[in-house]
Amino acid sequence: MLATAATGVAVAEPSPRSAEPIAWEACGDYGGECATIKVPIDYAKPEEGSLDLAIGRLKALNPAKRAGVLIVHPGGPGASGINPFILRNAIPAESALRQNFDLVSLDPRGVGRSNPVQCDLDVVEQAPATYPANEGEYQAWLAYNAKLSQNCRERTGPVFDHVDTTSATRDVDSIRAALGERQISFFAISYGTQVGQQYAELFPGNLRAMAIDSNMDHSITSAFRYLQTTTDDFEGSAKAFATWCGQTQACPLNGQDAMAVWDGLHRRATAGTLKDPQTGEPITAEQLRVFLFDGMYDPAGSWFDVATTVKALADGNAAKLRTTATPKAETVNYAYPAIWCSDWKWQVSGFQELDQYRKRLEALYPHTKLSPFWSDVMSCLNWQGTVSNPQHRLDVSGTGPTLLPKSRHDVGTPKAWNYAVAAQLPKTRVLEYDGVGHGQYRNSVCARTHIETYLTSLKLPPSGARCAPEYPSQPPASVRAAEERPLSATGRPLH
Repeated sequence: MLATAATGVAVAEPSPRSAEPIAWEACGDYGGECATIKVPIDYAKPEEGSLDLAIGRLKALNPAKRAGVLIVHPGGPGASGINPFILRNAIPAESALRQNFDLVSLDPRGVGRSNPVQCDLDVVEQAPATYPANEGEYQAWLAYNAKLSQNCRERTGPVFDHVDTTSATRDVDSIRAALGERQISFFAISYGTQVGQQYAELFPGNLRAMAIDSNMDHSITSAFRYLQTTTDDFEGSAKAFATWCGQTQACPLNGQDAMAVWDGLHRRATAGTLKDPQTGEPITAEQLRVFLFDGMYDPAGSWFDVATTVKALADGNAAKLRTTATPKAETVNYAYPAIWCSDWKWQVSGFQELDQYRKRLEALYPHTKLSPFWSDVMSCLNWQGTVSNPQHRLDVSGTGPTLLPKSRHDVGTPKAWNYAVAAQLPKTRVLEYDGVGHGQYRNSVCARTHIETYLTSLKLPPSGARCAPEYPSQPPASVRAAEERPLSATGRPLH
């Protein structure tokens, strides 16, 4: 239900406080607690049924300095917040956030323990793997999207039609109410930032503080603009990687033109002549781009691995591109397209329009050609679910300041998206990280310090504050690829 604030902006009424205390239980071996709360499947018709929303908590390690509850959204869409990675590994014990807040996360509706979106694995595995090259492939994509969405709805039940971000945002306020908190603080990276943005829009008075790191821009309506912005930061990230290699003696490609080596591999992959030295199987241009794209999220954890692999392939030696294991089950939790396509509707007239997009982008970005996030557009064409939360510009008032950290080049949430969100949110302080990467809390000690200072003390960094790049100079001490991020069930990267 909506109420009208003094400003005239329609805002959602706060969720009523829960009449029953939350029944917390020990969860895992990392000191966390888990519970479930009842939330409506459809907030517009709460009498028609509810789902059990799974939540997790790590209580403040320093209760004397407790600053309240910090909701940490797991992002994705499709990531689980109830596991050691999100709360223990992503926010370590020595962090001021861990010390001063009860950290609360969740499995968002449709994910993990919260009525997961289920689809037949054999249907998921039929997903087309490449951007359509002709009318036949385009029509195959449309037919597949209809088949997948119908299958997932049948397997999942009523929740399938209510996994949009507006519903997920209302769930966050239901958690606040169940905890008995008047206000919450909110922190998220990537897709979780859209939840935070919409929370500020719907429940501005319930926010104590918000830091949203690496932002989605849900106001984009042009499919080409979406593809162009993602590819722009992919190209910029790849060039920064090549520059780093030239300046870093320990980089396996140091002394070579790393960009030229990459271009040569990509030409061979496009021609079908790049083979896996171990299996003899072709490595496609799409597989190669996904590998490079994935490595741009976390330079400290990935760039030496990327350089090692690129050199090995160029030299004809064995190299392993990142893949995802196939689950051994009849059905699979595949929330990404169900959530994504509840939020995004693309007006694409047909194959000819899409093909023009590809040609324009390949001319603009000769090294990386096309971001793998083309699938964010393709997967929603002819999707049979309801677009219940379509793109819109934010309409926010009545909130305190928001801290918005961003990087110079971010393949997951490009710089253009962050600047657009900052323009839509009042009282936003942008924190610039001058390096490459996605999730500046992880990539930059400087950014992490500013985020923790703001959330704990409400002290923003100075206007115009910048953080210098923090790139590795030596390989990791142990073999460690990028921080594990969720992949879709088809192996495509998520936000």
